[in-house]
This record gives sequence, C-alpha cells and structure tokens, in this order.
Amino acid sequence: MTMIPLAVPDAGVGHDPWWVVVIKVLLVFVFLVVLTLFNIWWERRVVARMQHRIGPNVHGPQGLLQSLADGMKLMFKEDLMPKGVDKFVYVAAPVIVSIPAFLTFAVIPFGPTVKIPFTDTYTRLQITDLPVSVLYVMAVASIGIYGIVLGGWSSNSTYSLLGGLRSSAQMISYEVGMGLALVTVFLFAGSMSTSEIVAAQGSHQSVSLFGADIPIPGWYAFLLFPSFVIYVISMIGETNRAPFDLPEAEGELVAGFLTEYSSMKYAMFFLAEYINMATVSALATTLFLGGWRAPWPISIWDGANSGFWPVLWFVGKMMCFIFFYIWLRGTLPRLRYDQFMKLGWKILIPVSLGWILLVATVRAVGREASTPRTWLLVAAGIAVLLALISLAVPQKPKTDKTEDDDGKDFDAFAGGFPVPPPLVKTPSRSEEAHRG
Repeated sequence: MTMIPLAVPDAGVGHDPWWVVVIKVLLVFVFLVVLTLFNIWWERRVVARMQHRIGPNVHGPQGLLQSLADGMKLMFKEDLMPKGVDKFVYVAAPVIVSIPAFLTFAVIPFGPTVKIPFTDTYTRLQITDLPVSVLYVMAVASIGIYGIVLGGWSSNSTYSLLGGLRSSAQMISYEVGMGLALVTVFLFAGSMSTSEIVAAQGSHQSVSLFGADIPIPGWYAFLLFPSFVIYVISMIGETNRAPFDLPEAEGELVAGFLTEYSSMKYAMFFLAEYINMATVSALATTLFLGGWRAPWPISIWDGANSGFWPVLWFVGKMMCFIFFYIWLRGTLPRLRYDQFMKLGWKILIPVSLGWILLVATVRAVGREASTPRTWLLVAAGIAVLLALISLAVPQKPKTDKTEDDDGKDFDAFAGGFPVPPPLVKTPSRSEEAHRG
C-alpha cells in the first residue's frame, strides 16, 4: 500500500542538490532548442495555411524535421567573413545575443513543487527565484541589444549599421513601455518574484452585478487589462517581429544587421530571436495569465494544479502567444519607422503612466473608502480605453502656407543656401471652372 503525503514539502529555491540543478538546466536548454525547432516549423505551416500553400511536408512526419534539416544545412555552409570587419566583435556579437536569451528562463516557474521520479527528492519546477525576478529578466534581455548593435557596427556595411541603429532605438523604446506595463502588476501582487506573482493570481475575484456575484479569474489580464494590452504590443516591438520587424526590413536594408552574416553565426541570431519570443510569452503567461495554474473549467478538477500537469497548462498558454506572433506576421503589413516610434513614445508610454496613476489611486482609495475596488478598476479601465480612442482619432491636417507672415514672396536664398519653395496647392479644373 502506497502512502500519499498529506502535504507536498516545499524545498524552496536555492536549496536543491547540485545534480538537481544540473538536470533543471539541461532540461530548460533542451526545451528551448526543441521549442525553437517546433516554432519555426509551426510558423511556416500556419503562414502557408493562411496563404493557401502547403508549407514544409517532406522531411519527417508532416514536415516536422524540416527545421532540423535547415539547421544542419546552416551548420555545414561556408562561414564567410567580409573584408574590413572587426573580427573579434563580429564573432562575439551572435554569442552576446544568444546567451542572455537562455539565461532569462532561469526564473520562470513551470509548475509547483513535485517529487522527482525514482527518488525521494522534492523540488520546485523552477531553476531559481529572486525577490526581483522580473527585473532580472528585463535586465538580462536588454543585454541582447548590445549584440545586435555590435553586429551591425562591426560588419563594415551601411545596411548592417542602419539595421543595428534601428534595432537599438526600437528595443530601448519599447522596453520602457514594457517596464511601465509591469508596474501595476507589482502594485497588485506586492512582489517582483515570479513565483509570488503566480500565487497572487490563484484566488478568484467576484463582481456584484444587479445583486448577482459573477466570479472572474484572478488573472491580471482581466483585472489589469490595459497593462496586458500595452505589454503585448511592447513585446512584439521588443522582439523585432512583424509588423515591427523594421531592423530587418528587406525592402530597405537587405537583411539589416544580419546582412553580412552566414552559417552558424546567422543561425545563432535566429535562435536568439525565437527564444526571445518564448521568453516574453512565458513572462506574459506568468504575470498576466496565472502562470502554471490551470484555466477554467479545467481548474474545477482538484488535481489540475498538482504534479506535472501544470507544465502542460503553462506551455499551452505560452503557445497561444506564439500563435499570436505568427498570426500577426501573416496578416499585418510592416509599419513605417516614424509611425512605429510615435506609437511607442506618444501613445504607449503616456497611457502607461496615466494607468499607473489610476491604479495607484484606486489602491489608495480602496483601502480607506467603502467602494469596492473592482468597480474602481472598471471605471479606471474605461477611462484608459476612452483615452486610447481619442488618441486614435486622426488630427486635422495643417494647411500649407505659400507666403510668409509678412506677405512677401518666398526667397530661396534668404538663409544663404538654396532651399526648395514650400508646397503650393494647385487648383483643380473643377475649381477653376467654378470660379470662372
């Protein structure tokens, strides 16, 4: 007769034996590599389906080994190095990009405390945890920007340099919006630890509507919906994915910072890109979708959040975000660079700051007043949505002036250099006929 413990002992993090830590690191590494191969195949199949094509279907069942074949091909291709490059920086750039992509998963919780099969050891399905785990992810992920900038600069190519500069400006700009979107999560959870944020989303909330209590999940994607929307937009810009893939715009920059790379260096950049997609998706799952906790109605089952089942729920939520990435690539065209930067600096960041003030006010008022905090959050969310709608309304175009304020004719040499005259509106034939 097997004895079932009444409570699973929690060894915490940082107290595992060395062999448990090694197994965890190897499993996470293998998981990310296999996930990258699968995501490449899945993206090609889904986009092909959207465009009425077949996609990869030759190598392996349903073409599942196509990504592995492409990786082997890149491994055996000739590794070219253009003339005039800074060799050390040129070689180090792909390494600087790829290593931080793996390190970010060190603090992502995949599940609760479980018993390792064939042993008596209990461990948490997470390599480690920190009091500032989310800040650790943001800090380590930002190191990858240096690899892209250095790769573009060291390639001794105008296209590569422009792609690297675009990428640095883009990733830094959208990291600001992403960080501000997470502030409200910290305010509600009271912690920056990823495991504690997941635990804070375990309780259900209820909204009283016309005398009836309507239960809603404790996920912050519902309670902090504006933050969730801002984070999703920012994570797409942070990872340089369509429609925000401006650093690799093939119509303008050939391949951007990747132009002069080939063989395994080229593959390492793409490996880092797909792992970064998984990183921001896993972080969104942890902070907004309850992490490894089962969604409703699966959560009704008592054993849904115990054992190794939570790993399945976590990966399923993460793959929903990956599918969203693929969906956007197959549907939306690429934005202009000025439109993209305007979206980040003039819309996302101001709305994030306003939303933080609203949430902080709701938290302060809810502690003192008798008004339910949920209703205050709903009112704040409506205010933010109205602000977003008002920002989306097109502005009235400015009229072009053909003469200066003094009524004098335009002087092209007034500043010492010849400049073109301002645009002059030419009347159409219908207007001339109407006048005459």
